[in-house]
Amino acid sequence: MRIYVASSWRNKYQPTVVVALRDAGHEVYDFRNPPDHSGFGWEQLDPEWQSWSVNRYRSMLEHPIAKQGFDSDFDAMKWADTCVLVMPSGRSAHLEAGWFVGQRKPTIIFLPEPQEPELMYRMADTITDNLADLLEWLARIEVRPYRHGGKAL
Repeated sequence: MRIYVASSWRNKYQPTVVVALRDAGHEVYDFRNPPDHSGFGWEQLDPEWQSWSVNRYRSMLEHPIAKQGFDSDFDAMKWADTCVLVMPSGRSAHLEAGWFVGQRKPTIIFLPEPQEPELMYRMADTITDNLADLLEWLARIEVRPYRHGGKAL
């Protein structure tokens, strides 16, 4: 199975999940270590990125390095059969997981530590706090074909 791991740079569980999925025989996109280049970080564009205005933020989304980072992640999302959202994570990871749900691709949420409940997590195929259960669930699912415009690609 091809898996997109959606998470945060600050998430301490993400590397362990990537290794466990690969050890189980899955192909895994790791946004921290994408093929052929380093992972994207705003500090690559400007060390003062946290003080940007909305206008500066919007314009920096068009920077070639930001575009490359986006394209790498989004191409991997389209490539993947399944999404594993590893919590805790932030806005980008939730947009990514939401995209998978919208594409009707299997989506699992991994909650390795207690989190505030979230009603919209009902959209996910399952939620677990146990890595072994996550791997077992992945072994049982049937991958749905990617659909675009009503046609399987």
